[in-house]
Amino acid sequence: MPSATTRVMMALFLLGLILLIEWMAWRNIHRMWSSYNRFDVVRKVWFAVVAIQLVWFAIYIFRWPVWREHHPQYLLLTHAVLISLLVPKIWLGGTELIEAVRQGIQWLVTRPEQRVGIPRRTFITWSGQAVAGVLLGSFAYGMTRGRYGYHVRRHDVPISGLPSALDGLRIVQISDAHLGSFLEDFGPVERGLDLIQSLDPDVLCFTGDLVNDHSDEAEPWIERFSKLTARHGKFSILGNHDYADYARRTDDEREKVRRRIREIHGEMGFDLLLDEHRYIEVDGERLLLAGVQNWGKGFRQTGDLDAALNDADVALPTVLLSHDPTHWEERVMGEKAPIDLTLSGHTHGMQMGLEIPALGIKISPSKLRYKRWGGLYSEGAQHLHVNRGFGLLGFPGRIGMPPEITELTLRKA
Repeated sequence: MPSATTRVMMALFLLGLILLIEWMAWRNIHRMWSSYNRFDVVRKVWFAVVAIQLVWFAIYIFRWPVWREHHPQYLLLTHAVLISLLVPKIWLGGTELIEAVRQGIQWLVTRPEQRVGIPRRTFITWSGQAVAGVLLGSFAYGMTRGRYGYHVRRHDVPISGLPSALDGLRIVQISDAHLGSFLEDFGPVERGLDLIQSLDPDVLCFTGDLVNDHSDEAEPWIERFSKLTARHGKFSILGNHDYADYARRTDDEREKVRRRIREIHGEMGFDLLLDEHRYIEVDGERLLLAGVQNWGKGFRQTGDLDAALNDADVALPTVLLSHDPTHWEERVMGEKAPIDLTLSGHTHGMQMGLEIPALGIKISPSKLRYKRWGGLYSEGAQHLHVNRGFGLLGFPGRIGMPPEITELTLRKA
């Protein structure tokens, strides 16, 4: 937990950055609209909102540890308001910077007597403000309907040596429920659970992060998740948020939360794999399913793949559940381990982006942190699927990155 001094320094840095963004965004608005009637009303509203934002931000900096632990609704509301207002202003500020450079260059190359005619409103300004408006609308949509716009993505996965009895086996994957972020908003989430069940999965896999940090977050959801069924079983693993590492606790308190989270997996009907493996048998043919605890580059590295495969028949087609996709890159990819398909989550696709498969467009801020952040990836005969997440964390919305339910069909290569 950062010290008070660290939080003050962080607050001052962020405050300076926010003020710079606010100033540049205001310059953009002022330059464009100051000559219009009733602009004074716009000015008063703008600065009133800025004042509220700054006070709210100051309170947030010093109260977020308490809010995170005891009042998550305050934290989610703060993130929603501050992020949804700040991002469009960053765009406006960037537009204003481009305009400043344009005007500076034009001033330098223009004769002195002609400089008074340099235009203050250009296509750059108009388009920048239009995009900022679209961004603001997108954030509003993402925090209302987008967060519950459950989307089924389907992939065929070629597996070398797959027996005929397993050809067509359908694995439904969900990940990153983060149940504390739903604040017991049962109705919309139940529609997502109904969609999962409507797929009639052969195998159902949950790849970690059941909660944000507290086992209490999952208690009201036990009965609802327990209704999910799969023909050959429900399996789960832990994610980095399932270890109670992100709140102030004693070791005994942390272990109590961890133990309860593991129990809840069982009460929901999941077979929780803690560096273990199971066999799925269909018409006399078997699939090896292994699951490891969290292992992530830059995160907790508890998972032990060797233990999960100990005494396993690795000659069988093998599926691994591992929460963080960097585990696949570091410990599986390149035939480091005899794994045909790995199912991961963790990235959420940063809960925002733009994907148009028909045009080959696949963009997300997640790309800055993760090379493989969403969808199906292949390296030789080995495959990785990264689920974009069922729930939310931090920002209570999804923009162009709907919550995902994945149906993976195994095919003989």
